[in-house]
Amino acid sequence: MDFADLRSKWDLVTGEAQKKWGKLTDDDLQQIEGDREKLIAKLEERYHLSRAEAEKEIDAWLMDTNL
Repeated sequence: MDFADLRSKWDLVTGEAQKKWGKLTDDDLQQIEGDREKLIAKLEERYHLSRAEAEKEIDAWLMDTNL
């Protein structure tokens, strides 16, 4: 799945995102709305990751997400 697909299916994958990143709140997930930049920013904030680390985690997650 790529990020364009994710945006259109965000409501379906928020549960998977919360399983992967448990520190993301329901409010965080609503604010992200499937936007890659917003997800990167939240991962940087909640997990104290660098941008590169957050991008790497997102890319790996997308490869594992089968919708």
